[in-house]
Amino acid sequence: MQNAGIADLALNWRYLAFDVPPEKLRAALDGAKVMGFVGLNLTVPHKLLALEMLDVLDESAQIWGAVNTVRFEARDAQGAWRPVREFDSIPQQIRSHGFNTDADAITRAIREEVGMELSGAKVLVLGAGGAGRTAALKLASEKPREIFLVNRTVGKAEAVAGEIASRHPGLRAQVGYPPGQVDLVVNATSVGLKPEDGLPFDESQFRLSRANAVYDMIYRPAETALLKTAKSAGCRIANGLGMLLYQGAKALELWSGRPAPLEVMRRSLEKNIYG
Repeated sequence: MQNAGIADLALNWRYLAFDVPPEKLRAALDGAKVMGFVGLNLTVPHKLLALEMLDVLDESAQIWGAVNTVRFEARDAQGAWRPVREFDSIPQQIRSHGFNTDADAITRAIREEVGMELSGAKVLVLGAGGAGRTAALKLASEKPREIFLVNRTVGKAEAVAGEIASRHPGLRAQVGYPPGQVDLVVNATSVGLKPEDGLPFDESQFRLSRANAVYDMIYRPAETALLKTAKSAGCRIANGLGMLLYQGAKALELWSGRPAPLEVMRRSLEKNIYG
């Protein structure tokens, strides 16, 4: 996806993947500065760890409490910080600037892919870890009527509910399954990644026949057990491909300073996911 976008913009760049153990994340960030990287994406478990390691955090990273995109910047002759892409050679003084492009991507994908307006909706979020927390906080900012939070470790769900309550005093954020119908179910757990995985919720507590739409943040496999069951129950469904696309496109815009070629990136992503 990123290399397709980079090629379309005719940038002399390459997007590469690296396995970095959590205990070596700081060294990897420092190494990227030295080697003149334009930027980085971070994935689990680095999104939370990086908060304490970056030189400056954008408002998006501060609000959602996680970083998935880093842009490297340097001081120009006037002392202003500018993206390193604007310099002819690797500058001496470089800083790391952290952003979160995940949160906006979640709500954009839900609106576009399941055709749902979140204001006034009743939402069930499955998972309260890094992805679940970001999803729940972003969904709460869209002024839904109620949010229900379910997590294997109840304490995590309670912590997120407390955070929502402090940010949005008028919104009902409850831990546990909803008693009646919901407009939207969002899966932010990893249940569904493996072929043998079942559903990411307790079927004795909740049935998908009580939901209008289901959004699964997992994109590979393209159709999880959750989405298959939801389709059978008559729900509108979407997987995490749209979220992946939108967060990646925003990251490319932050690095390049140019609009991302969204359809080029989408085609590349769909070919990779769907074959």
